Amino acid sequence: MAVPRSEYLSNVWKDGIFDNKVVFCTGGAGSICSAQVRALVHLGANACIIGRNVEKTERMAKSIATARKGAKVIGIGAVDVRKIETLESAVDRCVKELGGIDFVIAGAAGNFLAPIAGLSSNAFKAVLDIDTLGSFNTLKATLPQLLISAAKNPNTATNSSTGGRIIFISASFHFTGMPLQAHAAVAKAGVDALSASTAIEYGPRGITSNVITPGPIAGTEGMDRLGNKEAEAAGSAFKQIPLGRYGSVKEIADGTVYLFSDAGNFVNGEVLVIDGGNWRSPGGMGASNYPDYLLGDSFVKPRAAKKSKL
Repeated sequence: MAVPRSEYLSNVWKDGIFDNKVVFCTGGAGSICSAQVRALVHLGANACIIGRNVEKTERMAKSIATARKGAKVIGIGAVDVRKIETLESAVDRCVKELGGIDFVIAGAAGNFLAPIAGLSSNAFKAVLDIDTLGSFNTLKATLPQLLISAAKNPNTATNSSTGGRIIFISASFHFTGMPLQAHAAVAKAGVDALSASTAIEYGPRGITSNVITPGPIAGTEGMDRLGNKEAEAAGSAFKQIPLGRYGSVKEIADGTVYLFSDAGNFVNGEVLVIDGGNWRSPGGMGASNYPDYLLGDSFVKPRAAKKSKL
């Protein structure tokens, strides 16, 4: 059953703007990345989504394909972004079946709540390997195709169909620091730095590299793992966000369409934060009772023991 457009794409975008384009997305079966890809497919693109779970990834690919009649969407599971050879094989299949790669979304990520005291070296490394190394491997594996696309679809002020674009998915933890998120903050800081370096090195060859940083987005796996259900139920969680609500996957998808469309032709090396102003709120996670929740063992030890095993 097709997902209503209103759940993943605003009405401001014109159908067909991504005709004949191909998007390659790691983490594509996730709630945010699948909405991003679904929006691009609705607007004309074909897609290849990558994930670790075979059944989940293939099922999501079939669902995304319902966004447009005649769409081609491949789901490739059993791919570990920490191993570049598995990504290279996925790229080869994508190119063989869909003809190339014009857009890339590096969205694979891992996270959990853990204080530094309860964070093992292996757990810390696991998040860096998935988020930072995985983003680098995604770039390296797709870069030859992005260069081809950029050459075929030059980035000019008048070209409405440019190619050679990559978006990295990041987070705002490292902007200010965040309790219980040292591992993710370090990993995402590396992702932002990688995107900036890519923009500088490959901008002269027509490639744009940007970051989308989602804030708290309703109904996502991330909020299920990291959100405070009691605070959400009481409404206090929303008080930390200037706009007074969580975001939607549609709002992340709209940002993606902007950066890949000709409206974003001259945007390169930027970080687009879509969080309702959340990162600017004082205190961040647990602001209502900071630092009390960090000072007692009742939170630290059980949560660390449960969440740090990777």
